[in-house]
Amino acid sequence: MIVLANDGISEKGIQLLKEADITVLEARVSPEHLSKFINDNQVDVLLVRSATQVRKELIDSCPNLKIIGRGGIGMDNIDVEYAIDKGIYIINTPKASCKSVAELVFAHFFSLARFLHESNRLMPLEGETNFNALKKSFNNATELSGKTLGVIGMGNIGIEVIKMGISLGMKILAYNRTPKTENVQLSFFDGQSLDFEIKSVNLDEVLKNSDFISLNTGKTDEYLIDYKELELMKEGVFIANTARGGVINEVALLDAIESGKVYGAALDVFEKEPAPEVLILMNPALSLSPHVGGNTMDAQNRIGEELAQQIIKIKAQL
Repeated sequence: MIVLANDGISEKGIQLLKEADITVLEARVSPEHLSKFINDNQVDVLLVRSATQVRKELIDSCPNLKIIGRGGIGMDNIDVEYAIDKGIYIINTPKASCKSVAELVFAHFFSLARFLHESNRLMPLEGETNFNALKKSFNNATELSGKTLGVIGMGNIGIEVIKMGISLGMKILAYNRTPKTENVQLSFFDGQSLDFEIKSVNLDEVLKNSDFISLNTGKTDEYLIDYKELELMKEGVFIANTARGGVINEVALLDAIESGKVYGAALDVFEKEPAPEVLILMNPALSLSPHVGGNTMDAQNRIGEELAQQIIKIKAQL
């Protein structure tokens, strides 16, 4: 069996595959050459992340493909149902990067709450000449402890965000498209654990009462957060979108920042990715990152290992 990891795979994943007598190709092949490369090299398994698109045309042109794997959760860059109809196995790693994404949410929230995103830009420029003025301009910081965290989307990532919010002493309000109740367990270093029952509430309740709002949904066909939803939010709210570009209306977000309704926002994903609008990139109230939610060494090792294990299992069935 031959595997093409077109968007890369961890050394742990490569090791497991090689131990199972599976060949791994790590070439980064451009879209226009991908089908030819797959066919010329008799590739059985195509592994991708978010960069490579696996559409019907590619699937049709590569009849030897047996498995398509996505390192991560979202599958919107793969025509999943079409591939399944063609008899191709589809695999992904829905839990491997959840903690990494959740930690990024709070990295942004802490940065916004303490103005770190802005002070890190201004200190190199003005720290020597304008220190006291900068200190004064950043004195309206806020804490997360005791505040209300609104989590929109109670999937694997949303649950990890909830866990971290609880551990910080935050109150939790969660919304899910399908109402649900989740038992959330916090495990500690000494082996102890605590269980919390989290019941979803309606979206309006989350929007109206949250001090910090984390968007953790899948791809949406239309804006989940638009002018109407922003208007419902508390004055001075903080928002983080690590879900998908297009979940929040970026123009409406900028207007809400301008009016003071939104005090700060974090974006790891963008409507026009990989070329975000300049107005987004230059706004001082935004904390930004280039779609790196799952990009930790820990997550990549888990992703590679989980993909390898699934491929080895399928190979034994073929």
